[in-house]
Amino acid sequence: MFLYLSKLLPLFFYPLGLVCISLIVALITLWKRPRTAAIAISFGLIVVLVSSNGWSAKYLARSLEWQNLPSPEIPNAEAIVVLGGATKSAQWPRPTVDLSEPGDRVIYAAQLYRQKKAPTIILSGGRIDWRGSGAPEAADMANILTSIGIPSTAMIQEPDSLNTYQNATNVKKILDERGIKRVLLITSAMHMPRSLKIFQRQGIDAIPTPTDFLVSQSDLEELGSTPKAAILNLLPDTANLDQFTRALKEYIGTFVYRLRGWL
Repeated sequence: MFLYLSKLLPLFFYPLGLVCISLIVALITLWKRPRTAAIAISFGLIVVLVSSNGWSAKYLARSLEWQNLPSPEIPNAEAIVVLGGATKSAQWPRPTVDLSEPGDRVIYAAQLYRQKKAPTIILSGGRIDWRGSGAPEAADMANILTSIGIPSTAMIQEPDSLNTYQNATNVKKILDERGIKRVLLITSAMHMPRSLKIFQRQGIDAIPTPTDFLVSQSDLEELGSTPKAAILNLLPDTANLDQFTRALKEYIGTFVYRLRGWL
């Protein structure tokens, strides 16, 4: 039940959900309470303008992504742990497993393995039933890695996790069984702050190894590089709305996980 609530309830706190609620309130109160309707519409408009402009989206994303910047030299470890959320199952008309936006996680794991940073890759991720059928994400990631030359003998699949907390607890069992003490933790930069705290709470010596950065230094410099750019970056954009929502999702997730005692 917690899994369903944790995925569904926050939708009403994300920008799009708030705007929908505001418009419903406005529609209901439009004739009998026009002032309330006007306030609801104004609130919805403000939410859209704030959450879909480049300034707020990029700085909110940066507040998460830049908490764990990559080290100039990645240290060696006993295993590489890759969290799910990076693939799309091989469902028609896809000819095979596809990498999603966070798919950099899988490629980065292969690069670090080839650099001999660790001899084992642990792939952690199941598949939530209402998000489509298909193999667990761990199997899909293994499929991609095998296709680019990583030996299957170097991989351990953990196919049961449906959220980040389960990633940590299930990986902890694998590490204890194999006597592995130190790991490189790979996930998207925005997801890393919450993931790292959860893994550390489980007593795992996890070295943050983020990838999939959405905001670069040049992106921030471009925001106000010219007066024209500064104005244009204030205009609504769906990409900014998505970026803002993803960052907000992480902050809400951190708050909920703290309430649960997982952080």
